Amino acid sequence: MSEIDTELDEERRERLRARRRAERRRKRRRRARIKRALVLTGLAFVLILIISLLIFTVKALAGKKAAKISEAPVVEKAGTLNAVSGIFTSDTVDLTARSEDTTEDSDSVPAASSKSAADYVISGLDTAPYLGSDDVTSTRALMVDVDSRTVIAQKGAGERISPASMTKILTLLVAAEHVTDLDDTFTITREITDYSYSNDCSAVGFGENETVTVRDLLYGTILPSGGDAAAGLAFYVSGSLDAFVQLMNEKLDALGLSGTAHFTNCVGLYDENHYCTLYDMAVILEAAVDNELCREILSAHTYTTSSTDQHPDGIQISNWFLRRIEDKEIPGEVLCAKTGYVVQSGNCAASYAVASDGHGYLCVTADAHSGWRCIYDHVAAYQHYMK
Repeated sequence: MSEIDTELDEERRERLRARRRAERRRKRRRRARIKRALVLTGLAFVLILIISLLIFTVKALAGKKAAKISEAPVVEKAGTLNAVSGIFTSDTVDLTARSEDTTEDSDSVPAASSKSAADYVISGLDTAPYLGSDDVTSTRALMVDVDSRTVIAQKGAGERISPASMTKILTLLVAAEHVTDLDDTFTITREITDYSYSNDCSAVGFGENETVTVRDLLYGTILPSGGDAAAGLAFYVSGSLDAFVQLMNEKLDALGLSGTAHFTNCVGLYDENHYCTLYDMAVILEAAVDNELCREILSAHTYTTSSTDQHPDGIQISNWFLRRIEDKEIPGEVLCAKTGYVVQSGNCAASYAVASDGHGYLCVTADAHSGWRCIYDHVAAYQHYMK
């Protein structure tokens, strides 16, 4: 082989080695690119996973917050006059509102008032001026200045009446002083629904075997004047209607009212032995206002009962006295109220109001010819006598 051929062979071998080295470099670069791509893909996957977890956590927390907010009562009712409660039965309408409304969401029961009977004495019943406003047509009426503990004006306030469903103020007060867990449950029995139906009571609308909370019973006793709720409270607290009525009369005695007041039932049914005076009812209302839980319930304009199998969306109830009087022109605000009606005492109501200067007043009336007239009598009394 010539020298030239040898040099050519060597050149070809060098070019071949060069191509092989170049190929190895390309392979190394390709592997490096693949490795970088895998690393970046892995990082992207981890980042997406972290973001997804964060989004899920935020949504879960927002859902819990929304669930708590949705528990507040959010409805009102529109209604028609009810002959038993003295104001209205109702058809429901959605309203974004209160709980008040609502509840109030603490499960603990506030401590009862430590006042004695002497603290509730109101002077001047026998010497107070005649409540002579021509706009107050109820045949019996009473205005009390809570701060000075004096009767401002009255007509027939010391005479015996049938308190009708104003009775349920005392029912509420006695129950509130004996319950310890507002979320405890109670099952409505046939005896309770029969009692409410047979006595033609206003009702929340609880059904037989429906399990409701104690809070539902308390609000149901006052807002729609529910006989089913009041009877349920009696059985829950005492095991029977009679045993609960005994507690009610013991409370009357503790308030210094047993000489002029005596109750035979927890719903306000007429009975010749079920009676009190307007003065007595003013004291009962003041004692209830002094109880934090009672005041909360007596001042609630609307409430929705808890969800049950029979009522998955709850039952929407309203205090129509408060709803109807809230836009009337008085020099203050009516904060608490309860109505009543039986033939023997006509339409009646007890209310508590605070003037613009913070002064407290009680107004109790009986024997108005209609539920609306009862409301306007309270408006007139506050307009005339509230400072």
